Amino acid sequence: MIQLKSAEEIRLMREAGCIVAECHALIADFIRPGVTTLAIDELVEQHIRASGAVPSFKGHLDFPASICAAKNDVICHGFPDNIPLEEGDVITIDLGAYRRGYHGDSAWTYAVGSVREEIRQLMDDCRQSLLLGIEQARSGKRIGDIGHAIEAFAAPRGYGVVRDFTGHGIGQELWEDPSIPHYGRAGTGPRISNGLVIAIEPMLTLGGWQATIDADGWTARTVDQSICVQYEHTVAVTENGPLILTQL
Repeated sequence: MIQLKSAEEIRLMREAGCIVAECHALIADFIRPGVTTLAIDELVEQHIRASGAVPSFKGHLDFPASICAAKNDVICHGFPDNIPLEEGDVITIDLGAYRRGYHGDSAWTYAVGSVREEIRQLMDDCRQSLLLGIEQARSGKRIGDIGHAIEAFAAPRGYGVVRDFTGHGIGQELWEDPSIPHYGRAGTGPRISNGLVIAIEPMLTLGGWQATIDADGWTARTVDQSICVQYEHTVAVTENGPLILTQL
C-alpha cells in the first residue's frame, strides 16, 4: 500500500537524507586507489552514528554492512571487502540512514583515479537520466512516466537499462510501495500524488541489462560482465514539484 507523507514527515526524512548526503561528501574526498570498501563502510557507519542515526542497511534482511559496494560489473548489493580499489575501477556506494523513525537512501558512483572515457560518459549520462526521472515526480503524473523518461534517454545511447532491480517508496520502512522501474511506458502505473516519497535509482550498463546473483545470495552483477553505474536520490513529491531529500 502506498503511504503518502505529511510535511512534518518529509521534514524528518530530509534530516535523514542530509546525513546520507554528508556521507557521500566524505566518500568523495576519501576514495582513491588503495582504499578498501571496508574502510569506506567504517567511515560511513561512524558518521551516521555520530549524527544520531543508525545505518539503514546493516542488519536489514541480515545484510552485514552499512554500505552496498558495487565495483565494475557489480550492479548492486555487493558486500564491502578488504581488496584495495585500483586505478580505473568504478565503484557505486549505496547507503542509508535511519533517524527519528525515517530513512534516507542514496547511491552514487565514483571513479577511482582516471577511468576510460566511455565509463566517464556512462557516469555523466546516468546522472542525467536520474535528473530526467526526478523531473517526472510530480502530482498528476504516473510512475511509468519516470521509467519512460530514463529509458528514452538511456536506451538510444546504447546503454543497458537494468530491469531486475528498481527504485521504491521509502519512509518508516526502507523499502515501501510503489516499485519504481527505470523503464516502461509513459502514462502507465499508479498515479503520483503530493506526499509520495520515493527512491529513484537508475542503473545503466555498457552492455546488456541482464543480471546474475552470486553465491552469497546478495551480489548482483551483469551477465556479460559489462560495467554498471548507478545514481540514486530520495525524492519527495510536493506542491512545488520534486524535492530531493538526499543532497546538501
